[in-house]
Amino acid sequence: MSRLFGILFCTLFLSSCSSLWNDKASDTNDTETAQSGEELSFDDSAFDDADDEEINNEPKDLESIDATVKIKKVWRQSIGSSDDVYQPTLHPAVGDGVVYAASNKGRISAWPVVKGKRLWRTDLDLSLSGGVGLGAGLVAVGTDKGELIALDAETGEERWRVTLSSEILSAPAAQGELLVAQTQDGKVYGLSVATGEEIWRYAVEVPVLSLRGTAGPLVTPRMVITGFANGKLVALNAATGTLLWEAKLATGEGKSELERMVDVNSPILGNEVVYATSYQGRAGAFSRGTGRELWAQNSSSYHPPAFGSGRLFVADTEDQVLRLRSSGGRAEWTNADLLRRGLTPPLVVGDYVMVADSEGYLHALSQADGSIVGRVKVDGDGVAVGMVTDGTTLFVQDKDDDLTAYQLIVE
Repeated sequence: MSRLFGILFCTLFLSSCSSLWNDKASDTNDTETAQSGEELSFDDSAFDDADDEEINNEPKDLESIDATVKIKKVWRQSIGSSDDVYQPTLHPAVGDGVVYAASNKGRISAWPVVKGKRLWRTDLDLSLSGGVGLGAGLVAVGTDKGELIALDAETGEERWRVTLSSEILSAPAAQGELLVAQTQDGKVYGLSVATGEEIWRYAVEVPVLSLRGTAGPLVTPRMVITGFANGKLVALNAATGTLLWEAKLATGEGKSELERMVDVNSPILGNEVVYATSYQGRAGAFSRGTGRELWAQNSSSYHPPAFGSGRLFVADTEDQVLRLRSSGGRAEWTNADLLRRGLTPPLVVGDYVMVADSEGYLHALSQADGSIVGRVKVDGDGVAVGMVTDGTTLFVQDKDDDLTAYQLIVE
């Protein structure tokens, strides 16, 4: 069963996944943003009839590689037990020489980047569903009941907690005196870092059906940028929450709710340009100041892109990895060696693009030509969440509830 239909199975039949449904109707008054630039080669066969026996849903077998990069394990530590439902929405965070990770069952820990000897551990005894957010001296996580908990980043002591409108399925983000969290029902909250008090709230209408998860907000000193399950990318005034600009990245088309799913993934910022991807929609670039579309290409992805060396890197829904020109969006190379292997979001580390897969392999791709130049087995149970880096060390959280630090060594 493909990843897409696994998500839909979770949506329709598991009570623990019921939050994918809400009583909102999708907004039908929006007009589609004109597409520009050169189109990517995009295979939409993943959206054909699921019963078509000719569709190959098996992960592609790994081929031998000529390794020129060694992926060296520096240390490994246990995070704490989790369950499969929330693992993809809980990822580590790193900053100021410390890496933080959380388990679904409420354990949050901090380790120094270099040695991996635990600094602190806090057990909340709650079902965590979104995080880890890091910023302004706080570590923030969310729950399936809409609780947002902020801990002191140095000690792990709880600073405050508040209850928002619905399940939190992405990492909160903080900048200065503002902490921003997004909920599954299409609301974005601007909260006081000091107290958790609500400063502003922004809401949109969201579709009946969406992928499990929400975009993580991108917070700058003056602006909050985020995406929604209705295909929109918006920028809000960080002080007031008022709308600064709005762009349409994807427009739902088709007769069924499934065909009209157009979730926008977490946006990123590169050289004052906002980049974003969407499911069954487009990848695009937008002016940070005005939201003007610079380019957009047909593409479908479950994940946010990565930016490095003036290029954009995307893992699409078929698990092809692509390098796009940051100006114009033209595809410069495509790696199809990891098809249907359930890749994590791409991450740029030095001269390489890192992805991990559902069978537990970590792959290093050359930024220059997309070839796989390094590989290591992280864990047999697989990797499902996004990885993080401090620029030198890479941190991978696997399904066996371990956090592993790696460094790349050119051989």
